[in-house]
Amino acid sequence: MAGNDWINSYLEAILDVGPGIDDAKSSLLLRERGNFSPTRYFVEEVITGFDETDLHRSWVRAAATRGPKERNTRLENMCWRIWNLARTKKKLEVEEAQRKANRRLEHERGRREATADMSEDLSEGEKGDLVGDGSARGDRISRRMPRINSVDIMENLANQLKEKKFYIVLISLHGLIRGESMELGRDSDTGGQVKYVVELARALGTMPGVYRVDLLTRQVSAPDVDWTYAEPTEMLSPRTTENSMQELGESSGAYIIRIPFGPKDKYIPKEMIWPHIPEFVDCALSHIRQMSKVLGEQLGGGEPVWPVAIHGHYADAGDSAALLSGALNVPMLFTGHSLGRDKLEQLLKQGRQSREEINTTYKIMRRIEAEELSLDASEVVITSTRQEIEEQWRLYDGFDPILERKLRARIRRGVSCHGRFMPRMVVIPPGMEFHHIVPHDGDMDGDVERNEENSTSPDPPIWSEIMRFFSNPRKPMILALARPDPKKNLTTLVKAFGECRPLRELANLTLIMGNRDSIDEMSGANASVLLSILKLIDKYDLYGQVAYPKHHKQYEVPDIYRLAAKTKGVFINPAFIEPFGLTLIEAAAYGSPIVATKNGGPVDIHRVLDNGLLVDPHDQQSIADALLKLVSDKHLWARCRQNGLKNIHLFSWPEHCKTYLSRIVMCKPRQPRWQSSDVGFENLETNSPGDSLRDIQDLSLNLKFSLDGEKSEGTGTGALDNSFDIDDSVDRKSNLEKADLKFSKGAIGSLMEKAGQHFGGGRFPAMRMRKCIFVIAVDCDSVSDIPKVIRTIMDAAGKENPIGFILSTSLSVSEVHSILISGSISPLDFDAFICNSGGDVYYPSLSSEDGLGLPFTVDSDYQSHIEYRWGGEGLRKTLVRWAASINDKNGQTVEENESRSTTHCYAFRVKDPELIPPVKELRKLMRVQALRCHVIYCQNGTTLNVIPVLASRAQALRYLYIRWGLELSNVITFVGECGDTDYEGLLGGVHKTVILKGIGNDALKLHSNRSYPLEHVLPFNSPNIVQAKGCCNEDVRASLQNIGVIKE
Repeated sequence: MAGNDWINSYLEAILDVGPGIDDAKSSLLLRERGNFSPTRYFVEEVITGFDETDLHRSWVRAAATRGPKERNTRLENMCWRIWNLARTKKKLEVEEAQRKANRRLEHERGRREATADMSEDLSEGEKGDLVGDGSARGDRISRRMPRINSVDIMENLANQLKEKKFYIVLISLHGLIRGESMELGRDSDTGGQVKYVVELARALGTMPGVYRVDLLTRQVSAPDVDWTYAEPTEMLSPRTTENSMQELGESSGAYIIRIPFGPKDKYIPKEMIWPHIPEFVDCALSHIRQMSKVLGEQLGGGEPVWPVAIHGHYADAGDSAALLSGALNVPMLFTGHSLGRDKLEQLLKQGRQSREEINTTYKIMRRIEAEELSLDASEVVITSTRQEIEEQWRLYDGFDPILERKLRARIRRGVSCHGRFMPRMVVIPPGMEFHHIVPHDGDMDGDVERNEENSTSPDPPIWSEIMRFFSNPRKPMILALARPDPKKNLTTLVKAFGECRPLRELANLTLIMGNRDSIDEMSGANASVLLSILKLIDKYDLYGQVAYPKHHKQYEVPDIYRLAAKTKGVFINPAFIEPFGLTLIEAAAYGSPIVATKNGGPVDIHRVLDNGLLVDPHDQQSIADALLKLVSDKHLWARCRQNGLKNIHLFSWPEHCKTYLSRIVMCKPRQPRWQSSDVGFENLETNSPGDSLRDIQDLSLNLKFSLDGEKSEGTGTGALDNSFDIDDSVDRKSNLEKADLKFSKGAIGSLMEKAGQHFGGGRFPAMRMRKCIFVIAVDCDSVSDIPKVIRTIMDAAGKENPIGFILSTSLSVSEVHSILISGSISPLDFDAFICNSGGDVYYPSLSSEDGLGLPFTVDSDYQSHIEYRWGGEGLRKTLVRWAASINDKNGQTVEENESRSTTHCYAFRVKDPELIPPVKELRKLMRVQALRCHVIYCQNGTTLNVIPVLASRAQALRYLYIRWGLELSNVITFVGECGDTDYEGLLGGVHKTVILKGIGNDALKLHSNRSYPLEHVLPFNSPNIVQAKGCCNEDVRASLQNIGVIKE
């Protein structure tokens, strides 16, 4: 918290007004708290836990009041406010302690249940092939996973990478991102993360084995920002030419790709991005698909070159990366930068806002859910420090360090994890560019080195801007570079400097606190901190000893560091907690010893560099002593400087990228599985007979004939991350090959016979040639209403338009067949069926197998596509145990529905939806046990579908785009006013949506207990969303005319 210098006079005023509190109030205080002391309350309860900016404003108004009676009344009211805040804080502390205890119990319970499931895995009977497979894979891992900080290993890695041509995609959505003249500090969204992702992309682009890096961000064409942010593409030129001239190609290098999404002509904060993420995902998917084709022509002999990894930065990009990773079936990496649960706890401790108010302001629960999804989908989570793992990530349902260690140990022994997965947490400190930094040699014990700079070159202008504050500019300079934010603890630094006379005599203090024109234009908290610093300077009479320039350019920051080293000064970061501390590395690179907080990332930095001292940020005397020790002891100063310069290369971007790439290499390669049989498909322009025959041949390789999906046993073998996966797909592959043969002998003949009679013979790739695709995803209040809705939409489409149809539903394929028969609708009227809430994709067939009368073909490529982290039988057993626990409490409420369940969808009947926990609680239960899945309540809560974590009805559409070229911008999705708990995924994106009024309202109760309200994530103001007045033919046609799909 900021130590405001108005506290003393404030406390005196409170004490003065104390007798003015009447006896009734005094007795109340005594009854509530015993001996009440306003001073003690303010100091101990408010300053240490609250943002006192509002109180300060009240104090200013009270102090300006002339009349003593009114002044005393105001001060008395402030005293009561303090007392109320103290009580509020105590209440919040109790609630927070209860939440932590509940979270600890949930994790312990989940850990026990997971361990119990895996307790018998060491029996001789179970080892079998798993041990062999695991040991073989373990041998491969042991050969490529020695210590990654070994020089020999890094050289071997470099040799391996020389033969690679990786395509890497980075995502950072919020803020203003460009390669040069970054406007860091322009707003809260354009900060250190922007610099980090740009420099990471630039550095990766120069690494051996990396052919292309795309940094995807938002295109901003707003009038209040520079025009460069509207440029769709910007190439990041390498800082050095050492590696940049190798592997050059037409599309090689690092690029910023700006994707247009969200409101046009408007720059929005990150809290407002959530409703527009599906639109970004669709547009990014289009870019990646096109770039993969281009790279395939250049590098892959015509085969697409898919990204080797997609890396999301921050929660919004993590959510996007998870969807892209699932749509493309490629590995995902994630870096949180700052985490929502940690921020929520800090805001609750302040006591200024309730949980609901925090959620409304920061959309914090949506952010937390995005971070949980990132844990579900990521193979590797990159952190800057060990503290981030142990104190921040462990707050999440999807990560438990103890369970992670157990799972990893089991994988190394080659035994099953029963479908449980945990991402690999890896500490890789951010890198830094050192090419422009020239180490300064010379006698460390002598005076200031005279040869650091060319003697004829003038001093940088920022030096004179700083030096003008000092009466003796030759003294060592203590440098702090941070925003005037209360958590940066700058007021404690000024107090430590002001109250230590020896330190004031030996050194000057420079505070670089961002840029400002007027204090009145600054935010409340920052203005309060700056005013407090100015008053402290006046109180301690520090004029001539403290510099606080108003302006500096980003390119001048290196000169500021250089000045601190030139004067034999010290760099200090006194923040209460510092997630990483990049400024400490930057200062060390220029030769300045450091003093840093002992809380957070600086501990790891100091362990590597050993170039300074760590202090307790709350201990003012400790800060003063550490600074005095470094500036007074020349030998210690020289040793710290030398250590920093000697070890700083460990934080260089090349070192960062080597470790980074080593983690990518360790991920099990994943990519769309059908690409080898798609040669020639992308060049189809017409639906000629020859094309149809080629399509049929293609289908014979990829589509497996099925009824309702086959249940499989033994698919629950888990892995902690893909670098340690146990490959249990041999039997599945054999089964699929048999299905291929079966399909080829039976169905292909029928298709060829009827190819000329019906469009169905070549209908799958024909999806890309449709003028429009109508996706009927209406979750009706009653299943019997579905045929009527289908018929209404088909009639509204008209016969003259070349429109395709896809049915997207929570029903199984057998139930779909039943409702089509009941409505006299032919399956051949559809191009595809997305069933089981996105757990399966089917296509209509021209014949049925074995006379069973279900003319559908299952897309087994899609099943392979969504297999990632599917818990299989281990997940099913956990769900059955959960259902039994519900039944023990409430009677027979939930039961497994085996007739609806498939290989990738476990279905349960729910007799009374009121007696089961909300979907967020079941999702938490699965995550706590390291089971990754997508939990969906369907049909007004009477059905529960559990499918793979990256499967959904929305993701199935993206799969059809990647697989068959279905153009998403030509898709019109029909939904009700509400629907299943996956309803939000159906809206948004580049497709158009028609909301049918009066349908699905009964499902509103499913969304009444959400973590975040629907309005936080649904883009209702999007021009792509229209609402039909009803569900009759005329209303639907009118809506289609409004969005330009059909003409009047």
